This record gives sequence, C-alpha cells and structure tokens, in this order.
Amino acid sequence: MASPIFIPAEDNLKSDCKKNNGQVTFGLFALTSLFFMWGFLTSLNDILIPHFKEVFSLNYTEAMLVQLCFFGAYFIISLPAGQLVEKIGYQKGIVTGLVIAAAGCGMFLPASIMVSYSVFLLALFVLASGITILQVSANPYVTALGSSETAAGRLTMTQAFNSLGTTIAPFFGAFLILGVSIEGLELLAEAQRQAQKLEVVQLPYIILTSCLLILALIFSKLNLPAIDSHQNNSRIAGSEQVSIWSHQNLLLGTLGIFLYVGAEVSIGSFLINFLSEPHIANTTENEGAKLIAYYWGGAMIGRFIGAIVMQFIKPGLCLAFNASISIILILLAITLSGAMAMYAILAVGLFNSIMFPTIFSLALKGLQQYTSQGSGLLCLAIVGGAIVPLLQGLMADALTIQQSFVLPMLCYVYIAYFGVKNLSVKN
Repeated sequence: MASPIFIPAEDNLKSDCKKNNGQVTFGLFALTSLFFMWGFLTSLNDILIPHFKEVFSLNYTEAMLVQLCFFGAYFIISLPAGQLVEKIGYQKGIVTGLVIAAAGCGMFLPASIMVSYSVFLLALFVLASGITILQVSANPYVTALGSSETAAGRLTMTQAFNSLGTTIAPFFGAFLILGVSIEGLELLAEAQRQAQKLEVVQLPYIILTSCLLILALIFSKLNLPAIDSHQNNSRIAGSEQVSIWSHQNLLLGTLGIFLYVGAEVSIGSFLINFLSEPHIANTTENEGAKLIAYYWGGAMIGRFIGAIVMQFIKPGLCLAFNASISIILILLAITLSGAMAMYAILAVGLFNSIMFPTIFSLALKGLQQYTSQGSGLLCLAIVGGAIVPLLQGLMADALTIQQSFVLPMLCYVYIAYFGVKNLSVKN
C-alpha cells in the first residue's frame, strides 16, 4: 500500500526537472524502487504475526500489536516527518528514511537474541517511522517529476510496484521464516526453543538491512532533479484548520481511509491463521504464507484493470461496486467452509485495488489551496491499520477467527456508502 502524503501545492513544486528528461526518467525509476521496498516490508508483517503468535504463545489481540506498532508510526511520525523534510529537502529525507528503516530491520537481530517480543515491537515502530519519512519525501517527488496532468498516472505506476512488493514478500517470508525447519526442538527447554525459532528472522532482516543501506548510499550519491520545498503547506494549523474541518466530504473520506486501511491490513494479518483452520483449508503456516500472495497480487492486478475501467465509469460507482462485492465475499467467507471460504476471502484483494486512491481523490475534490492540509489529514487516517486489526483480534479471542471477519465487512459497508454519496462526482 502506498499513500500520497503531504502533497505540496502545485505552485511550490516548480523545479528544474524539465531541463533533463533523462535525469527525470532515471529519478522516477530510482523512486519506484522505494515504493517496491516499503510494500515488501509492510507485507512481511503478515508473516511475522503467526510466527510471533506461535513462538511467544500470544492470543490474537497480542499478536495484532505488530500492526498497532507499525501503523501507529504513521499517525505519530507523519507530521514531524513533514516538518523534517521541509528543513532538509526531499532527497535527504529519502536517505534519512532509508537509514532509519534499516535501523529498524537491524534491531531484529538483538530482539531475537534477547527473545523479547517488546523489542521486536519497538523495531517495527522504528522501521515504520523510516517508511513514513520515505513516503513523505517520495510521493511529492513523484508528483513533481513531470507535468501536473500526468502526476496521477505516475503515482498509479509507482503504486503498482508497491503492490508488486506486497505480492513477492509472502514468498520471501514463507521460504526464509515459516519454511525453515529446526531439528530437535522437542529436546530443548522452552526458552531455548523460542531462541531457535526466532533465529530464522535474523537472516531475512539482515538482508533487508543491507538492501536499505545500499539504497541509502545510492540515493545520497544520485544527482536527482532539485525540487523547491513546500513552505507552509504541509501543516494543519491556525485559521486553515477551520477551513479543512468545514469540508464534510473530506471528513467522510478521512473515516473512509481509516476503515479501508484497517480492513485491508486486518484481513491480511489474519489470513494465515484463518486458512490454517481445519474446516477452512487446514494449511500449514508455510502454505498459508504463499496463499497471501494471491490476496496482495489481486490488488496489484486490480489496479491495472481499474486504471482502464475508471476512464469510463465514475469513481464513486466503482468504489461502491467494489465495496459491495467485498461485503458479499467476506459474508461467504464467514458462512461457508472449505475451499469456497478460502477463495472468497482471497478474492477480496482484487476488489481492494482501487479503493485507497479513489477514496483519497474523492475526499480531496474541491479543496483547492487546502489540498496539502487535506492530504495530511487523510494520511493520518492510515492509523486505521493499527486500530482495526487490534479490534478484530479482540473479536477473534472472544468469538472465533471466522466470525471476527464481521468487523472488516462492516468497514466495507461504510466505504460503499461513501461511494454512493459521491456517485455524481466525475473523473
């Protein structure tokens, strides 16, 4: 999942990027790698959750603290990140974000040695903080690398690579984390068993730490087009705050983003455990991890389909249709069993595809000079990815994991309502 954070006002995005088309093309290619990387890192949480649940003997609520710490960083760090990027610039902001994300990945090594779930959660918060700074820096950069008329197309393209990262990551995690078998565990004491099981996260996160540091070094040396800072456009403050809060559709869209991100993340977080239920698919964790790729891969394919379809159909109608189909699919997953329930929940990913950018763009309609502030408010709503999974965890512990999917289904009910409310809005 990628998100446009603090999109600067168009007048403040004048740069020298039109002077060298080759430089601009290379800059866009380099930035696309960042979208891939943070999609990859975000999707790996779906692998970590069942692994930590088993190693630390967690209930569902405790396991969902992974997403609480990860997506909570978006809410806490977004505004300070915007102020930081104003001071140091976009390119240095990218390098800073990469270094902080690398530090978060590197913390997985001491966390596994200490056998500490709380240190893992801290590592995830640091990692997500770095990704937040990356998003604050990279999204406006993409919008600025070319004309404003094609900015949406460039963001759609880079978000497709973000989806590619979320699709590949489950295979990576299945092979290096859930697919590693350790001999003789039954002969070890409990603490030793935990330490052995946690060692499997060391290699993948050492690899990721190295990749992030290499990217930081590359971006520190790149001669990217210069972009003027967006002064006084990324804050929600003073008299501007009154103007923002007076836009009802923005507030409805903010709740829509909160519930959409929450539902999308929550479904992905519970998929492995849901598919392992004997009456659903009875998969192993390793097999379930590979099936997650179909959920995230569906979102990637749906974005390409949606980019074509939405040229002819109003965005509100597309949103209402996709949300309605998602409601039906989750209802099937709740009431059925076996392969039908499995396919139904995986298919939700396909219909998730256009929801985030569509809700985002509909909520920003008509804001004009307040677009930056509206964008910042919408991006704070990404904290839904922290709250909704935790609430579903509480439901799964109190009821069953299958029944707990009622919560994301209700999230899509609201999204369908938001789509219907915006049926008259044109592309």
